Amino acid sequence: MAELLLGVDVGTYSSKGVLTELDGTVLQTHVVEHTVDFPKPGWAEQNADAVWWRDVQTVCQALLSGDYSGKDIAGVALSAIGPCLLPLDGDGKPLRKGILYGVDTRASAEIDLLNERIGEETLYEFSGTSLTSQAIGPKILWLKRNEPDVWERTRRLVTASSYLVYKLTDEFVMDRHTASHYVPLIDIKTLEWSERFAGHLFEDASLETLPKLGWSDELAGRVTRAAADATGLKEGTPVAVGAVDALSEALSVGVTQPGDLMIMYGSTAFFVLMLNEPVADKRTWLTAGALKGQYALAAGMSTTGSLTRWFRDELAKDLSEGEAYAQLFAAAEGVEAGSGGLLMLPYFSGERTPISDPKARGVIAGLNLSHTRDHLFRAALESIGYGIRHNLETFEEIGAPVERLIAVGGGTQSATWLQIVSDIAGVTQEVPAVTLGASYGDAFLAGCAAGKLTRRDLHGWVELDRLIEPRTSVRPLYDRQFELFKRLYRGTKGVVHDLGEGK
Repeated sequence: MAELLLGVDVGTYSSKGVLTELDGTVLQTHVVEHTVDFPKPGWAEQNADAVWWRDVQTVCQALLSGDYSGKDIAGVALSAIGPCLLPLDGDGKPLRKGILYGVDTRASAEIDLLNERIGEETLYEFSGTSLTSQAIGPKILWLKRNEPDVWERTRRLVTASSYLVYKLTDEFVMDRHTASHYVPLIDIKTLEWSERFAGHLFEDASLETLPKLGWSDELAGRVTRAAADATGLKEGTPVAVGAVDALSEALSVGVTQPGDLMIMYGSTAFFVLMLNEPVADKRTWLTAGALKGQYALAAGMSTTGSLTRWFRDELAKDLSEGEAYAQLFAAAEGVEAGSGGLLMLPYFSGERTPISDPKARGVIAGLNLSHTRDHLFRAALESIGYGIRHNLETFEEIGAPVERLIAVGGGTQSATWLQIVSDIAGVTQEVPAVTLGASYGDAFLAGCAAGKLTRRDLHGWVELDRLIEPRTSVRPLYDRQFELFKRLYRGTKGVVHDLGEGK
């Protein structure tokens, strides 16, 4: 009897699958690494078939090749990076590589153009958020203006997770949270596609290229014969609508109540704060939640884990392979708070919230001849902490206070990094016992879509492991450094923008 659940998450640099029982017990996991293409400064792309779909196939085949088979699976759910933009032809085949989420900043000119044509205030009132590099509408317009040959052949516009659901089921469905970022094509009040501003993107103002909308735990379709052959799943297996990785990860650790905040420490940092009613502000993104009736306030930093990865790959090549991160974090632990007077801006690929500046770049200030690599790495970690504090204080300012903070993602493996963030932001972070990531939340969504689980069953899946408490002794120093952090951005913004434009 099919009583197991399978979840797969396709992330920025790796994909992960998990096989669980109905009570959340983890039976097996599998991870596949992949890369991101950066063809030009500010561009970030991935191949939908060679990366996204290949990873799903590989993960499913690995999980179903030993003690378990497709016959054991009661339901499947997928999550992925998002929101992304992938144009498909009439046969459902990708016409180019997928354009990634907010780390891809190519559509700055289109953001300005849409703001001019529609009006920033009008857009904000309609969408609950301002146009940023996270918004997909400007990227659709970029595609139309810059790749007319591709645009002419485009019949569908999907995101990463909806493309994978299509590959499994032949159904075009997108979750409402992801769709919330397809500004200005969705009405945040009704959470439905709207033709009101579609004419600025499509000649006939038609929304036929967009998938139908659903909630993350709903049934999207069932595994087709072709998908069964490709993955090892059984034909007819229920497939959930799914979600973006951050929302699935929030669900996986029980972030469901108003005031619950998840911080995902991944290649980027992503914030999901649950709301009982819409609260809009131009510095954040108001979105739908995963489950019917929910809203969420989302925010995101562009370069967090990817900054530590860059540091390891470019500035720590001499360290032991496989041990470089451990050695870097251990060395950073030995550096005093404040990094010996160093201050860094972590905007190596622009920044999303709360400054919404795609032209921002990394800055290191205060260097002297006594500084070492260890100081630089701690300064990088602290810069991410300041960015996190900036977002948390923004939530407070707009009337959406955080009552409970849950930390998840690969970055939670470093106690040093978590302690630095708690010290800088003055917050307690809860770390769950099971931090498998979005794939674990996907498994729960799979159970819901298959009719095996309900929302109430999630409580039995989540267990707290530890608390990270802030140290009051370093708070005065970090308060001062945080103010300098904000001043450093304001003071260098013009120079950095001019550098990026070649002036």
